[in-house]
Amino acid sequence: MINYLSKMFFCGILTLGFLCGCKQQSKLAVQDAKFWVVLDAADAIDTADQLSWEFQLNRPGVYNLQILRDGEQQSPLGEIAISSADVQLEEAPPTTFIIEEADEKKTVSQLNATIKYNKAGLQTLTLNIDSGIDKIRITPLYSRNLGFGTDQYYEEWLQMHQSSEKQAALEWFKESKYGMFIHWGLYSQAGGVWKGERMEDSKNPGPTVSEWLMHKFQIPRNEYAQLAQTFNPDTSFAQNIAKLAKNAGMKYVVITTKHHDGFALFDSECSTYDMVDATPYKSDVIKELYDACLAEGLAFSVYYSHGNDWYDGTDGNYANVKKHNDSFGIRTHATGKNLWDPSPNYHASYIENKAIPQVKELLDLLPELRLFWFDGDGFITEAQAFDFYKLIYDTNPNILVNRRVGFDFGDYLDAGDNKIPSVSDQLTKYFETCGTTNNSWAYKSYDDDWKSTQEILYYLVDIASKGGNYLLNIGPDGTGRVPKESAIRLREIGNWLSINGKAIYGTTRWEITKEGKEETLLDGTQDRAEKGFNRTFTRNDFWFTSLANRVYAISLVKADGPIKIKSLALSRGKIKKVTLLGSSAQIDWKQNDQGLEVNLNELPLGNYGYALEVTF
Repeated sequence: MINYLSKMFFCGILTLGFLCGCKQQSKLAVQDAKFWVVLDAADAIDTADQLSWEFQLNRPGVYNLQILRDGEQQSPLGEIAISSADVQLEEAPPTTFIIEEADEKKTVSQLNATIKYNKAGLQTLTLNIDSGIDKIRITPLYSRNLGFGTDQYYEEWLQMHQSSEKQAALEWFKESKYGMFIHWGLYSQAGGVWKGERMEDSKNPGPTVSEWLMHKFQIPRNEYAQLAQTFNPDTSFAQNIAKLAKNAGMKYVVITTKHHDGFALFDSECSTYDMVDATPYKSDVIKELYDACLAEGLAFSVYYSHGNDWYDGTDGNYANVKKHNDSFGIRTHATGKNLWDPSPNYHASYIENKAIPQVKELLDLLPELRLFWFDGDGFITEAQAFDFYKLIYDTNPNILVNRRVGFDFGDYLDAGDNKIPSVSDQLTKYFETCGTTNNSWAYKSYDDDWKSTQEILYYLVDIASKGGNYLLNIGPDGTGRVPKESAIRLREIGNWLSINGKAIYGTTRWEITKEGKEETLLDGTQDRAEKGFNRTFTRNDFWFTSLANRVYAISLVKADGPIKIKSLALSRGKIKKVTLLGSSAQIDWKQNDQGLEVNLNELPLGNYGYALEVTF
């Protein structure tokens, strides 16, 4: 959605006017060349550690508040309080970063909370602070870097996206509904531990999911690469994984051919940092898994980190983007960038000499690919993102590309890591949610917080009711073994799907998605790890999917006796048939103005619930 965000920014230029004021009134900020409100401390009313301004706002919206101090300040700000637009904000020391502005360093402290201005016009802002400042800046809220996103490639992209090949691939994707994600690589041997220290104990910033091991411990490139010398998984890896995916009821498989650490699991001609050249395994495990999946009737897909490569991708283009963002006073996030031991090349040369060639190699090696799952787009340019998309289309237009290729060039959306959109979200494309069975993507030896079968099944059903796909992850260890807790849950869901799969595969969103309790949304990997999952399910909770003239009502509990489904009242249409999936037994039911009443006595109901097929 970067094009939309950029347009929103440039169309929302803030202009600041001059107003006359009385003697004690603060001066109004003058028009700023960078399109946001700048309030100078020298122009404020200053009374007892309190600064006050008036300013003209020409566009309502959500804004960030920044406090600027001259130079590179060593001391953090203390607690501050800001009031504006009838909102009171109090924060401990806010997030602080350094920018270069007109060849001078500025310390920017940005509040974590944003402020919403519901209307344009004259505004006031009051700041309580016990230390000196230079300026206050009120900047429009962005989620991406400035200066990126144009219409230059849109029409050409749209023609490719709307081609008959892409649309047929999307239909396959929508029917598949459920796939297996596999995070596996050199990091799998460490299991989240480096030199006896767990990732959570490292003081370095960054995620603690174990595929980020190199980043979290800031391991030098050559030292990390030594892991390849002992990476020698069991040769049955490919067959075991393909059989597990099949037994789990999954329709497609996506594996990390190269994660951010830069190591390729396939035989690459443009790099020796790969499975064949650098490990004792000496074989192309991606080709082996591809063959095994096709033999099981599974579609095969690949993950590839194109923007981030901590081994060959230098600083991930961080320095260039930071220089650009500093001119706009926007913080540049270094997460995911190798700033501790970057390779001595340019990021553009990495894209040209490794990323693009390796994508070509995968396309040639795997002619029946269904998805190309990019990740780590980070600071690639719009032209580079488009080139990746076009390369795949020109080689094989039947392959779908995910959102993370960058700049809204994907054929479908992903809701985010362990994130499920709300039923009220207005999505512009078909969506997929990727999720974990514990709290890490790659194998983490000490993460025993396994999601229950019922919890995972809830995510699958909830996502299907909203018309999306669920890509459920496994993290094999360094030998290729899948943790038994993960495998058990996958097989139990496979058993449920063997009975109730008609309510999932090939279905679409119905006019009502659920009945009963409010939705429980996943809001990210870390959010689930911290909060756990405490939802309970009752006999009155139902989720709905649809196919042709049939609606499926799905319950996640075993409920004997009579039930009533209010959403299937006569006002929705006249029902002519009700069946229990997995059973040929006659069902006692009746429909009236209050709903569909069904007697479930003595019917074969599974431990994880059931699905009713309702034909109108």
